[in-house]
Amino acid sequence: MGWYTYELCQAMVKMYPRDTFYFLFDRPYSREFIFAKNCIPLVVPPPARHPWLWELWFEYALPIALKAVRADVFFSPDGYLSLRSRVPTLMTLHDLAFLHYPEQVPPMVLRYYQSHVPRFLERADAVAVISHFVKEDVAAHYPAWADKLTVVPNGPRKGFYPLSEAEKAVVRQQYAGGKPYFFYLGALHPRKNLPRLIRAFTQFKAQTGAPLELLIGGRMAWQTGEIQEAWQQSPYRDAIRFLGYVPEDALHDVLAAAQGLAYFSLFEGFGLPVLEAFSCGVPVLASNTSSIPEVAGTAALLADPTQEAEMANAMRTLWEEPGIAEALIDRGWEQLEKFSWERAAEKMYALLVQTAR
Repeated sequence: MGWYTYELCQAMVKMYPRDTFYFLFDRPYSREFIFAKNCIPLVVPPPARHPWLWELWFEYALPIALKAVRADVFFSPDGYLSLRSRVPTLMTLHDLAFLHYPEQVPPMVLRYYQSHVPRFLERADAVAVISHFVKEDVAAHYPAWADKLTVVPNGPRKGFYPLSEAEKAVVRQQYAGGKPYFFYLGALHPRKNLPRLIRAFTQFKAQTGAPLELLIGGRMAWQTGEIQEAWQQSPYRDAIRFLGYVPEDALHDVLAAAQGLAYFSLFEGFGLPVLEAFSCGVPVLASNTSSIPEVAGTAALLADPTQEAEMANAMRTLWEEPGIAEALIDRGWEQLEKFSWERAAEKMYALLVQTAR
């Protein structure tokens, strides 16, 4: 959601210089988020990282701030809004993961989502969703507000591009002892399906003896015990490397030098790493569920993320059949043409103008 907000708002601010955009922060901000002269930052306390503080920020601090700047419309990019404010409101809803995987959400946060998301949908004047999958999911669970939904897809983040073979060799030497590797990118928690990915990679290694490694990039989020257990039980655990949080200046290199992106998440509202891999000219292995087939099109090898044998077979196909990898890269460039932050900003701006009226 952070990168979504950054990329979308940057594009809107620059594309519509005659409008004034107030960015409301709940804590001190970095100047890199102030994209142009028509972007005015405001810090609105208190810092809101807990359901009690969400309530205080959105229902008390935010209405005061919106009134002070005489806002024509409020845009919430992260699925929350103010129930008390009378300012016309456009909200982005990224997914309903809390309904599908409630056991993976902290109890207090889950109760907040369960009680507030329906109220948010009722209060919002318009709701943007990031994929047709999310639109269908929201309409199925909350049909009373289906007519408020508009699909505004994400775009690929800037700064992702292919590397030369010589550059790839340098990156592989630094991160994988010179060996080729599959790369996973994202936070480490149950919905991302890391235990099955590790077991599928173990099957792939046992079947092929391939000199590949598996690099896992992302911070340890929550409920990571099963991930550690799967790694410890793998006879190939020396070929599985946990990189932790990969800094932005290194992330592109690690992805662009990969043999393939391994992204077998159980549930995604969109799946930005898929587009980032396409931008790097890297073939994609991904899930055949939720929004990922919509985003990937025919440019990825898809597998059932609950079937480790299917996942392992996709890895084997990518490794043993170079022609398929090349075809996937070509299709990735074609699929990438369907998505851009400028296109998303244009569509979102039209929704903002419509909502403000």
